[in-house]
Amino acid sequence: MRLNTARLEMLTLLDSLGTVRAVAAALHMSPSAVSAQLAVLEIETHAELLRRTGRRVRLTAAGRALARHARIILDQVRAAEEDLRGLSGQPVGPVRLAAFSSAVRTLVIPLAARLRRTHPEIALEVSELDPQASHPALHRGDCDIIVTADFIDGSLPLDPDTRTIPLLDDAIVLVTSMEHAVPRTPVELAELSAAAWSLDLPGTYLSQLVTSSCRQAGFEPVVAGRFGSYELLLAHVEAGLSVSLLPELAVDGRYRVAAHPLRRPLTRHVYAAVRGRSALTTASTVVLEELRRLAGARSPGLR
Repeated sequence: MRLNTARLEMLTLLDSLGTVRAVAAALHMSPSAVSAQLAVLEIETHAELLRRTGRRVRLTAAGRALARHARIILDQVRAAEEDLRGLSGQPVGPVRLAAFSSAVRTLVIPLAARLRRTHPEIALEVSELDPQASHPALHRGDCDIIVTADFIDGSLPLDPDTRTIPLLDDAIVLVTSMEHAVPRTPVELAELSAAAWSLDLPGTYLSQLVTSSCRQAGFEPVVAGRFGSYELLLAHVEAGLSVSLLPELAVDGRYRVAAHPLRRPLTRHVYAAVRGRSALTTASTVVLEELRRLAGARSPGLR
């Protein structure tokens, strides 16, 4: 059995995107051409990879299994190609890195600036991604490295095929305006039961964190605002309109706010992750090494 890498890529895209039409758009092909190539792949593998229901297709168990292997194969091919291009001794090639917003600002942008000076042949592509979406994106092959954080209760599901690299510990703090700074620290949340609160958008881990922490302290938070960016949330707090809970990485020094430790400490663990069974390119290895150095310089909590 000889497998064609172009057809394997189509299968992984179908697993990620869900429809033949979306795969065709991603590859600038016609849907009929993609369908024909996937049919050839079924012949090559002697397996039913797709099940067609009307106009829709879905991967069978065999199709999903082959898609998992295909991602590893395609990563190996990319690693080989980039190693050959980098025989000069300099790491070269693209690296796709996704991270949550405060990590982009405090870790990834400084990383990109450093790499531009030290390894100009590495093409680092950075994207913002919420922690809840990062592992599925890594599994789909949408990115090569993610920087993410576990939930406070440790409930973040981990793929057994994922390798994690600890970066730092990030304490959760109460954020208030300078004018309404809490005189006594560490803070007992129950003392803020009458305060107005700012939260992230519904369904995000930060929104869940604020709500669950307040409930554990014996009250339901009065929500004064919901914001999809830390910048807007901090501006709302700075104006004295609300208080909030934020990871220390998210407390931007450009805003006049006060950060207070909690009497019952909460910490999230920030880490990088890669696909565990795939070969890392030389460029990806350099990116991970530089990322660890930056994280270690920021925090004595490097593990």
